[in-house]
Amino acid sequence: MDQLIVAPLLLPAIAAAASLLFMRRRRWIGAALSLGSVLLLIALALHMLLTASTGAVNAYALGNWPAPFGIVLVLDRLAALMLLLTALLALPVLAHAVISGLDRKGWHFHPLFQFQLLGLNGAFLTGDLFNLFVFFEVLLIASYGLMLHGQGPERLKAGVQYVVINLVGSTLFLIALGILYGVTGTLNMADMAVRIPALPASDGGLVRAGALILLCVFALKAALLPLHLWLPRTYAATSPAVAAFFAIMTKVGIYAIIRTVPLIFGAQAGAAAWAPMPWMLPSALATTIIGFLGLLAARGLRDLAAFALIGSTGTLLISVSRFDPGAMAAGLYYLPHTTLTAALLFILVDIIARRRGSYGDAVVPGVRFAGLERLSLLYLLAAMALVGMPPLSGFIGKLLILQATLTDPWGPWIWATILGTTLLGMLGMARAGSAIFWKSASATPQPSFRTAAPSPPGFTELLPVLFLLLLLGGLTVGAGVASRFAQETASQIFAPAAYIEAVLGPAVGER
Repeated sequence: MDQLIVAPLLLPAIAAAASLLFMRRRRWIGAALSLGSVLLLIALALHMLLTASTGAVNAYALGNWPAPFGIVLVLDRLAALMLLLTALLALPVLAHAVISGLDRKGWHFHPLFQFQLLGLNGAFLTGDLFNLFVFFEVLLIASYGLMLHGQGPERLKAGVQYVVINLVGSTLFLIALGILYGVTGTLNMADMAVRIPALPASDGGLVRAGALILLCVFALKAALLPLHLWLPRTYAATSPAVAAFFAIMTKVGIYAIIRTVPLIFGAQAGAAAWAPMPWMLPSALATTIIGFLGLLAARGLRDLAAFALIGSTGTLLISVSRFDPGAMAAGLYYLPHTTLTAALLFILVDIIARRRGSYGDAVVPGVRFAGLERLSLLYLLAAMALVGMPPLSGFIGKLLILQATLTDPWGPWIWATILGTTLLGMLGMARAGSAIFWKSASATPQPSFRTAAPSPPGFTELLPVLFLLLLLGGLTVGAGVASRFAQETASQIFAPAAYIEAVLGPAVGER
């Protein structure tokens, strides 16, 4: 099993090179290779999830160099969950890109898509902070190309902003790594977790400074307020299929927070213990409020979906920021829900916008368009999932978060924020839905808009949407199994001894 851990990195790397060979002369072969790679990744991630669900932590040292000197990949419940979520998200997104013809608007969509999968899988598996930086850069470089795919001046302007902000984040990441390496002499996460408690008290300030800079970088990736300003414009400007895939990008930052804080900066870390706790929860509450206010005020469906992603990510960060096993378990159940729901909304927005002709995604009454009835039903289901209405998994996830924070000192603020933003989300989704579906049937076309496209969406075009709804339904029906797995994962996160032993060996206690 240990050797199999490297497969999620090798598979997309090989698929990227193979698809590139066929893109110019046999484009369909490149697309088939890309889809086949994603299907294999799903099977591989399922196998890894079943292996990790036993509670075992498996480590693989590349080149047989022992940690902390070599590169190590680590598979536990959290990593396996993220691998499976990424693969399941990639399939409908890639299918929609092929069906809608997005992958034919440039030569390199499939190689870039596979390289982003490589960066994502590497970030979830690596046991080393420097290699986390490397995989961050791999997925970011691929995301630059995907974000600009299809061209356009608005996309280029947003792309420049996206690149500059991430370059600043990468610079801060290197500064944090330099500080932590200078103090501890290692960047292996398990080794750092062992060394920090043994440092003299005089080094506590430097460790805390490095931890806070590192967590600011992760907060930037997670779009945590006030570091969220890059997301709405970026996600609204890029193609909807790419924005749907980018729904996992904010979760990379959240994953990094979940991975590093309890392991490296937990109760044993002295002056750096629980470094983000004083500021992270207020920022998460504000992020949730800003996200759903933006959703309510959005004038286009793409903007609505982007702000919905910010709001739901803030809700997830509320539970994560407590760094408590119960709240973390609730957040881990909500994490796949919010990722899949955001992707569902972006893909559905694309289908709706192409049916409305020049009305596009504008939240204004238009004309009756082909497929209005079925698309309105799908929009209703997506809206229910997003805002957390019963009986879908969003309701269960929010209920678990509220239950886990019932006795928390911040409990009243958390409850007021989650319940209040749920109401804002309902109003915003209802406002957009009534304008696009209800009022459009009888509205007089505005002079600046043409009539809608005549063809209704076929079953093939709706397959990615139906697949995502099926996954959300499975998360709802299997809520008992999923929540138990989330609880076991949270328990493993807050008991890092098994992770440290798997990486450094049984003799770690003698260090």
